[in-house]
Amino acid sequence: MKALFLIFHDFDPANGISKKIQSQIRALQANGLETDLCYLQENTFVKRRIVNNQVIADYGTTLKGKIRKRVEYDSITDYVIRQHIDLVYMRSNHNANPFTIRMLRRMKKAGTRVVMEIPTYPYDQEYIEPFMKAELFIDRCFRKRMARFLEAIVTFSDYKIIFGVPTIQISNGIDFAEIPLKTHLNDTTHELHLIGVAEIHYWHGYDRLIRGLAVYYEHPQTYKIYFHIVGEMSGQREQDEILPLIATYHLEPYIIFHGKQSGQTLDQVFNQCDFGIGSLGRHRSGIDKIKTLKNREYAARGIPFIYSETDEDFEQMPYVLKAPADESPIDIKKMIDFHSTLEMSPQEIRDSVSSLSWKEQMRKVIQQIFT
Repeated sequence: MKALFLIFHDFDPANGISKKIQSQIRALQANGLETDLCYLQENTFVKRRIVNNQVIADYGTTLKGKIRKRVEYDSITDYVIRQHIDLVYMRSNHNANPFTIRMLRRMKKAGTRVVMEIPTYPYDQEYIEPFMKAELFIDRCFRKRMARFLEAIVTFSDYKIIFGVPTIQISNGIDFAEIPLKTHLNDTTHELHLIGVAEIHYWHGYDRLIRGLAVYYEHPQTYKIYFHIVGEMSGQREQDEILPLIATYHLEPYIIFHGKQSGQTLDQVFNQCDFGIGSLGRHRSGIDKIKTLKNREYAARGIPFIYSETDEDFEQMPYVLKAPADESPIDIKKMIDFHSTLEMSPQEIRDSVSSLSWKEQMRKVIQQIFT
């Protein structure tokens, strides 16, 4: 059987989302599906749709091209029909409209089965800026109609029905071949290094941790805490929430910005750190239950971590510290005490999530669609 993994944005091998997509494609292939990737290549010089290394549509760089990339999907459908694709695994870009509906209608008529993954649900509350709300309005007008042409919606939530369509509930998976186990254990008797890896959004709640550090360092401390931030801020809001706090409380010596990192450079940062920072502000976007990639990466690397949402795969794990889902500063002393009493080795932490491989998660999708 043949599959097409369809995304409506660019593909950057160093980006966390793109890494996830690569892992999902490998998992589909490991389950016996010959899988291609369709993505939008977009920069100052080109706007074109790519399947693997083949250009299936070139939109140019004019205003007309900017419009066509949002409405021209016949190139995708034609490729699906021409290649006799059995399954299209579509990652939602919250872009339900008459053009995506037409695409799905043609695919369904050709006998292709389509599932749509919604990475975060619900998502309406994430749209804050006026121009974003306009995009959301269009999506809300058409998403239930679009869903009629789907076999199912893949979700990481506990919703059984979304947009009137049955869901396939899976967990964000782990590609163990791509995530090395942390083998270097640091001396944490006098200091502890924290790591947060993300494209930083307000729902990550890093400002809560920084405010916790401000409280902790109000008085001289012999035990030092350092926070390593790997990733870039997604917008002005995040900069305004984080950077002034650091300056106001003179935390510059304790917060290290590494920017976007991947590969061996990212591994080196992980080797400096022994405790992971997950999301601390998902309640800000109205989400309680979610299964984030980052929690799974921390576990796969073998380090304990903290988060504030409900993640059913980790709620009972002894290496997880739960933070309250509110706006209180993170209790740094509680974090130190928790880490100092943890007795699990990195290998034991990694072994605890062996069932969360991407191969097993994508197998659930295939079995539900084709059996």
